[in-house]
Amino acid sequence: MPGRELFASAYYALDLIIGFGVPLLVLFLYRTGRMDRFVWRLFWIGCVIGLTWEIPMFMLSAHDTGLPVLRWVRPLPLPYPVFMVSHTLWDGGLFLAGLWCVYRFCPAPQLQGFRWRELGVLVGFGQLSELAVEVSSTLNDGWAFLPGYWWSPTLFTVNGHPITLMPQLVWLAAPVVFYVIALLLKRRATQPAT
Repeated sequence: MPGRELFASAYYALDLIIGFGVPLLVLFLYRTGRMDRFVWRLFWIGCVIGLTWEIPMFMLSAHDTGLPVLRWVRPLPLPYPVFMVSHTLWDGGLFLAGLWCVYRFCPAPQLQGFRWRELGVLVGFGQLSELAVEVSSTLNDGWAFLPGYWWSPTLFTVNGHPITLMPQLVWLAAPVVFYVIALLLKRRATQPAT
């Protein structure tokens, strides 16, 4: 169906535009003083955290490894490393969006010490955003995670594609790591110089 092909191509284009647009937006906010150095650093830390799963998922799925994690429903219009970088930048942006939710929905002062509510907001946002990204991909025939692994059973299907457990587990653990790093950086930033 030509319409579905066009829709999938538009989805991939939007995926790249957002992925590569996120650091431009973050840079703009930082340079204009709307974002402090702490949040600027957290964006890049979020990108590094994202690399811990983007590299293995892309590498296992892009080569004949015998253990692909996902499949591209429609062929990628550009080499897979371009999408791997884009998704890593997306991850950094998603972590910042989760951080914004913490500042919006948790009482001040935020990130001054461990609070279950702050962690819950980050984890909840991570779960919802991962599910939204995965469902949007399956609805647009972008990519789909492969079922059949004991460590990533199918939770349900959308558009004939499985929604699996593994990405949800990633976005359950990753916000915890991000939160701990954010608390440590915030503590270090607020300690008086000796």
